[in-house]
Amino acid sequence: MSDLRFERVPITHPDAQALIEAVQAEYVVRYGGQDESPIDPADFEDPLGQFFVAYLDGSPVATGAWRRSSVKALGAEVTAEVKRMYVVPAAQRRGVARRMLGHLEVTAAAEGIEVIVLETGMKQPEAIALYTSSGYEPIPGFGYYCGSELSRCFGRRI
Repeated sequence: MSDLRFERVPITHPDAQALIEAVQAEYVVRYGGQDESPIDPADFEDPLGQFFVAYLDGSPVATGAWRRSSVKALGAEVTAEVKRMYVVPAAQRRGVARRMLGHLEVTAAAEGIEVIVLETGMKQPEAIALYTSSGYEPIPGFGYYCGSELSRCFGRRI
């Protein structure tokens, strides 16, 4: 990948918002509706979390974020939840998602996070494959979709 760079931005940044709208449209196709889990923009500002846009050759192609979490998983007290992982179709299958996930892990670890947790859906098999091949293991359900038969939760020590 010639020029992939990660830029920390507020979730309200125009590039972030355009990519979030794109992933919400994808959720409508896959699930029949948008992701309704509550998001507070302050969750992605210091000291609570961080939001990133990935740029490939100068174009915004992916988002990823983490926010501190109260979820206790894998024996850790200090956890963060991955949110808003998305790669535009034109940049998929090029390692962008894996690199974004690694970037989120490194930046979270630098802030004292011990375990990353996340929730994804059964209608996103490529996401599940990414997480399991990156060392994430199933954990008990949590959050907005806890108890949903379509929801799967994972965690990984970082």
